[in-house]
Amino acid sequence: MSATKIKSKASLSQAASSASSSASLSASNALPRVPRVPIVSSAHLAQGRSAELSEFEFGMIIAGNAFNRWAVRCMAAAGMKDMTITDVLVLHHINHRAREKKLADIAFILNIEDTHIVNYSLKKLQALELVQTEKRGKEVLYSTNEAGQAVCKRYYDIREQVLVSGLTGDGTESFELSELARFLRVLSGLYEQAARAATSL
Repeated sequence: MSATKIKSKASLSQAASSASSSASLSASNALPRVPRVPIVSSAHLAQGRSAELSEFEFGMIIAGNAFNRWAVRCMAAAGMKDMTITDVLVLHHINHRAREKKLADIAFILNIEDTHIVNYSLKKLQALELVQTEKRGKEVLYSTNEAGQAVCKRYYDIREQVLVSGLTGDGTESFELSELARFLRVLSGLYEQAARAATSL
């Protein structure tokens, strides 16, 4: 076969390929674009300027409920079946770094406005013999006893086995989790500010 015929066939092949690509592109451009619909639980709140915020809130709601359910069931698996999510969080924070905690400090760190809720959990944890108290002046300080520390350790072991094992543990995932945590803390400040503003309306 001559060089001229080979070049001719190559040119025809390139032209056909180009025509096919153009046809595919035209066909894809001809398809109607389906607008992205945000996944929300309250569509009437997603009609404003930031539908994405409503979508985030829905994600936060279902993630929050899933976390609460997980924490309570993990604690039940650790041997404490009658604890609420507040009880679980309060116990873990009291055990945090083996330092004694005041009621007001526990409520502040956990961002619980009503200290009576925390106080109720503290009394419940005392009744379960997981927490001990020490009075210094007018202040009552709370800390975990050996039983409370053992429960937290069992919770940790179960968490590692059935929750943490589902993570990859690589640097990218760790960075994304850290950034998400930072974003949640920033956004919590926005909600706090909006809550204060709402009380004055």
